[in-house]
Amino acid sequence: MTRWTTATLLTALTLTGLTGLTACSDDDTPSSVASVASEVASAASRAGDAVASATAEAGRRFDDIKNGVDAEDDVRLGTPATASDGRTTVGVTAANSADSAKSYAVQVDFTDGSGKLLDAVVVTVRDVPAGGSGKGTARSTHALSGDVRAKVARAVRY
Repeated sequence: MTRWTTATLLTALTLTGLTGLTACSDDDTPSSVASVASEVASAASRAGDAVASATAEAGRRFDDIKNGVDAEDDVRLGTPATASDGRTTVGVTAANSADSAKSYAVQVDFTDGSGKLLDAVVVTVRDVPAGGSGKGTARSTHALSGDVRAKVARAVRY
């Protein structure tokens, strides 16, 4: 399944629109423009579906946790980076203030510069010792481009 980012869609629309405006349909609308508009709308819908799917999966992961407590204040994220495959990664550090070893489920939302949700993933940091910290890495489910930011959407200690 192809995943489309806004930048990719705009580039495709621009390039296709500039190179294919010669064929016409019966209603005086260039057929290539109508076709490109349809393809862009379809791709945008698939991109929205991908984000909705990732968010739903994150919700299911949290639903499976029993007796968890809110731990957003215990979690810090590093700076997002782009891996060689185009996926965005970010380091996750969970500090355990409890008196026994705990695990953490952390939902990381990847957004663009305006705050629009691009992807959501859940990373588990297991067996963090009492008074210690543990590390993990959140990795986007698909390639992201542009000004990608990461934030802790929610975190649970269990």
